[in-house]
Amino acid sequence: MGADFGRGRGSESKISQWLRRRPKPQQREVDDTAREALLLAVAEAGMPIAPAAHPVGYRCSCERIGCPTPARHPLSFAWQTQSTTDRAQIERWARSQPQANFITATGMIHDVLDVPLAAGEQALERLLAAGVEVGPVARSGDDRMLFFTATRGTPEDEDEWWPCELDCHPETMDEHPGLRWHCRGSYVLLPPAQLPGELDVAWLRGPEHPLPDPLTLLETLTDACARFVGSEGQSEIDHESVAWPLRR
Repeated sequence: MGADFGRGRGSESKISQWLRRRPKPQQREVDDTAREALLLAVAEAGMPIAPAAHPVGYRCSCERIGCPTPARHPLSFAWQTQSTTDRAQIERWARSQPQANFITATGMIHDVLDVPLAAGEQALERLLAAGVEVGPVARSGDDRMLFFTATRGTPEDEDEWWPCELDCHPETMDEHPGLRWHCRGSYVLLPPAQLPGELDVAWLRGPEHPLPDPLTLLETLTDACARFVGSEGQSEIDHESVAWPLRR
């Protein structure tokens, strides 16, 4: 959560304290109460969630040999219909599966603009300096940053709908080094989450921040990604992942 969460009671909340601690990698163990509260805050913001795999050392709890996205994928193939904001269900999941990560299904209430960490840090600084309303933002591992936005919705003509399939086909993820637009048919791993190699997913700006229109962030993010891709010697950002909302 953000630093303002819980101050109305005269003291900083347990969640805010956890986010401020920024412990060393080997000490990143989320308190069960804080974890559950963070998940419920996401649901209260209208973003549906579902259980995901978790790391077992450097492997994935799914035990799939050569899992392409260890600890980053849903437990169920029915994650799109399973995803929910129901408080009672989320509490049951969190308490019965204390090691599970969680994903949030995009394209219903919210989208996620997923960018390289260096580009995201640069863009976030520019956006805040310019007074742009930025919504929830998370750091994912040591290489990506997630900007949560309102969804662009589904057009009246379904023939004009361009789904995002990047996360549905994880073997293609390395082919998209720049900006990825997670919309309908996709998902992202939700903070707080643990990853192999003592990495994690954590909020930089919590879900209490209103979801902005993605187009208010897009120009700054694509510019930062273009700079990042150029500095990495890569040819282009992932234009196809941002194409469908702009072609409607």
